[in-house]
Amino acid sequence: MSLFNKKKSQYVGKKSIIIYFSRADENYAVGYITKGNTEVVAEYIRDLTSADMFKVERKIPYAKDYNTCIREAQEEQQKNERPELVATLDNIDDYEVVYVGAPVYWGYVPQPMVTQLEKLNFEGKIVRPFTTHEGSGLGSIPSQLKTLCKGATIESGLAIRGADAHSSKNRVEDWV
Repeated sequence: MSLFNKKKSQYVGKKSIIIYFSRADENYAVGYITKGNTEVVAEYIRDLTSADMFKVERKIPYAKDYNTCIREAQEEQQKNERPELVATLDNIDDYEVVYVGAPVYWGYVPQPMVTQLEKLNFEGKIVRPFTTHEGSGLGSIPSQLKTLCKGATIESGLAIRGADAHSSKNRVEDWV
């Protein structure tokens, strides 16, 4: 029996949404993948919480090869760009808990997440960050979210190595 089943999470029964950015294609340490590591973790969270999901997608995707992608992402951050998205979430009024997930790009969430998060009112929400990374942990994302998610309570986050995403279900379960 899992920890989740033994001890009811304080978040069970609260209307929740997972807002995440994830990238497939070539990833550091795992090669080419068809589903991004952050999406794998987001799906574990959904399975445990029954949260709704919203995937943030850049209208013009990052390059498929890893090195070009990280150069593009770094340039976006340096220029503080707001890339256009395929779709945006208009509000999160119906939710109490917001799981915010992304890979760590240069210590921060990718700029498409900034584009999305800036459009939302987080007043009174509980924000639970999670990341996939290959050595940066949560990076500066918790402090970044304090700025992007004004009025929210930013809770302790979960950092999963991207190479471990497919075997992280128990860690995710313990955190949830």
